[in-house]
Amino acid sequence: MMAYGLLLVFPAVMILAALSDLFTLTIPNRLSIILVAVFFPLAFIAGLPLETILMHLGAGAGILFIGFLLFTTGTFGGGDAKLLAAASLWVGITPLADFFFYMALFGGALAIVVLLYRRVPDVFVVGPAWAQRLHTKGTGIPYGVAISSAALLTFPATQLYALIAG
Repeated sequence: MMAYGLLLVFPAVMILAALSDLFTLTIPNRLSIILVAVFFPLAFIAGLPLETILMHLGAGAGILFIGFLLFTTGTFGGGDAKLLAAASLWVGITPLADFFFYMALFGGALAIVVLLYRRVPDVFVVGPAWAQRLHTKGTGIPYGVAISSAALLTFPATQLYALIAG
């Protein structure tokens, strides 16, 4: 029963991260920390072999390194880099390519929608502050939405999910 509760942390945090990024263009550090903190007890409860846990850790660490390189070039936000690394820790090596493929698709679609939205004349833009902020040229694109969407789509294909949810 505890394992199911811990398993639900991943989708809950991903949804919160997507909403936070959409509304504020920030992803709180605590969300990535929660993912990392919950992964290890869940991996133990699920019975993941140590070598598999180490591969998950390698995926997360490698993606964190790449994410920070992208952050230093201004290509990626720091919260995006940390969320992507924490999600990669949960996804693991095997479905990582699918995760990145889905993320690229969702990210591309999101970018197209935001760029088209920014072409709407200012006079027609009404709504909450976050929607107006997204309309502002030069404002970042909430890529946490793409990361979270891809993670949620990929998660059922992970070994961790299979061991707990069967």
